[in-house]
Amino acid sequence: MKFIKQDIKGVFLITHKCFEDKRGFFSRVYCKKFFNKLKFNPVQTNISFNKNKHTLRGFHYQISKSSEKKLVSCIKGKIYDIIIDLRKNSKTYKKWISFELNSKSLYSIFIPPGCANAFLTLENETIVFYHTSNFYNFQNERGLRYNDPSLNLRWPKKIRVISKKDKNFPLIK
Repeated sequence: MKFIKQDIKGVFLITHKCFEDKRGFFSRVYCKKFFNKLKFNPVQTNISFNKNKHTLRGFHYQISKSSEKKLVSCIKGKIYDIIIDLRKNSKTYKKWISFELNSKSLYSIFIPPGCANAFLTLENETIVFYHTSNFYNFQNERGLRYNDPSLNLRWPKKIRVISKKDKNFPLIK
């Protein structure tokens, strides 16, 4: 595994070694000894299956004692993922970065607490697999509007499927 620092502190693009043969491939996505420096100890693993391309999920994050670190991988299909820094004392507050993750490259992204995350599927039947360092807590769940004009976000395709909740998150203040 190789951890590549990004412009937002604590965000890493992670490359994985892939072992291939006639059966297919094997790759390690998480190994505690590699993630010890980041103090990342997952307690929950989630799968997001998305039937249609151009489906948007997010922006989601947890606050307070539920704040979480995430390790996100696309294991089938392709996504465009955006991370926004919401840490008010950060040099990159309200800045965002984006990644294209897909099942061929097998990159993952590590997202620190205090950052919101959203992704747009770019293929039908896309599966996103992610580990979190904290348990989901409904009371501490928060979100941001996917089209907040103050953030100047650029999505590569028109959003066609979005939940009512994600569509109506508040604008950033």
